[in-house]
Amino acid sequence: MSTPRFGFGHVLGCVASAFCALLVLSASSAIAQVTAFKQTVAEAAAADRDIAAFYRDRGYSPIWTGSGAEDKARRKALFAALDNAQVHGLPRYGAYNAEELKRAMKAARTIRDMGRVEVKLSKAFLAYARDVQTGVIVPSSADSGIVRQVPYRDRLSYLVNFTKSDPHGFIKALPPTSREYTRLMKEKMRLQKVVERGGWGPSVPGRTMEPGAQGDAVVKLRNRLVAMGYMGRSATQTYDAQMQRAVQQFQVDHGLETDGVAGSSTISALNVPATERLKSVIVAMERERWLNRDLGKRHIKVNLTDFTAKIVDDGKVTFRTRSVVGATSADRRSPEFSDVMEHMIINPTWHVPRSIAVNEYLPQMQRNPNAASHLRLVDGSGRVVPRSAVDFTQYTRNTFPFDIKQPPSNSNALGLVKFMFPNRHNIYLHDTPSKHLFAREKRAFSHGCIRLQDPFDFAYALLARQTDDPKGLFHSILSTGRETKVELEQNVPVHLMYRTAVTRAKGRTGYREDIYGRDARIWNALQAAGVALQAVRG
Repeated sequence: MSTPRFGFGHVLGCVASAFCALLVLSASSAIAQVTAFKQTVAEAAAADRDIAAFYRDRGYSPIWTGSGAEDKARRKALFAALDNAQVHGLPRYGAYNAEELKRAMKAARTIRDMGRVEVKLSKAFLAYARDVQTGVIVPSSADSGIVRQVPYRDRLSYLVNFTKSDPHGFIKALPPTSREYTRLMKEKMRLQKVVERGGWGPSVPGRTMEPGAQGDAVVKLRNRLVAMGYMGRSATQTYDAQMQRAVQQFQVDHGLETDGVAGSSTISALNVPATERLKSVIVAMERERWLNRDLGKRHIKVNLTDFTAKIVDDGKVTFRTRSVVGATSADRRSPEFSDVMEHMIINPTWHVPRSIAVNEYLPQMQRNPNAASHLRLVDGSGRVVPRSAVDFTQYTRNTFPFDIKQPPSNSNALGLVKFMFPNRHNIYLHDTPSKHLFAREKRAFSHGCIRLQDPFDFAYALLARQTDDPKGLFHSILSTGRETKVELEQNVPVHLMYRTAVTRAKGRTGYREDIYGRDARIWNALQAAGVALQAVRG
């Protein structure tokens, strides 16, 4: 006898009702059908430990392919999410390709087909849930400098909790609920429409233009500013006051010097295509998913591309200062991670990192034993060793036996205070005697640690939670000249981030340069996973 052929809808009903309606077969045949379904589910799920455990615990009964109201609600919620996956900048194909799943459902003809479809839907659900909640790619796979610990959820718990919840509500709660993510989604939609319209028009010629200038280049600058929303429509061919204000606002939004002059940095930023800005937003959304956790009622954010450090209280920035971050060479780039600030050290000693000691200072001292005379050599017993007692030429980078330290002073490389969130990367925030670097537009000069322009004010803001006179307390310790550890009674989460798309509660999204090339590598990884620049139609 040939295998009966029947539609997907009929099979769904059979699964939910112990297949009693399936071809009105005998009781023994119905039992055989149920057994076949369960065996197929077990076989299809066997390669995935979490899915296999889930179905085993529920006796291999379906959660998607039944005819009951609950299964229908789950299917509806899942496909509504998958149909809109690209809204979140997720892959357009792969494990949760909605069209492919629908074809598999439509093609199902046997009970065994239904068992395989059941598991396919669970796999799609799990893949979507993890991607939309904690990101498509593993951060370190794109760049080794991204050492962030992503808050992955247990895969089995997704399935268990989903079956106990309202399906639509459960799926709706998966993406980040931060205001940042919501603003990025809005910016993504806006940029998709810009791309659909063909972008912002012709680029601006790459020569400096100042207020009062005239000519074709000024007209192209005007048109670009109008297209980007920085100016209303205008027929002016002169770099007038209105255009100057528009350029200044553009400079504010893009972290540039706000001089109102369209110089090389400003023109370069103006000429970045809308497609590239859209990539920045999609990458920022992925990064936000990696941080989909409670950042802390009070926390510190350091945006490496923005060269800023901020204290955030209850979602509002209460303190902000300029920063200097790691230089762009591969061995000096600041890593991205989160940790907890526990204390500050006033009048710190600089314990020169081993890499700096042997790669920078040892060669100097081999050429001149008195080089870097402000630094002290310390042996394994903690004793200071005089330079005259050492023949530096006999040591290599691997055999150099001394630690190098700089005692507290105004000229100490760490300045007069450092802020510690102990981590294996030996990264912290600190003062610096090199104040002139904060005047630069791009401030990537350090060995990896974060230098603060206003470290004293930063300290006052932290200490204000534990004393009525934070400034007085700080300076009473500073004046001793002795290295002193001050514990923070309230530890503060610190998040070293890297965002080239910078949103604001009010106003336009700003953009920053991809100083380490990390966003480009993340975009390439996302693209390889199936993420595309989807333009809005209609």
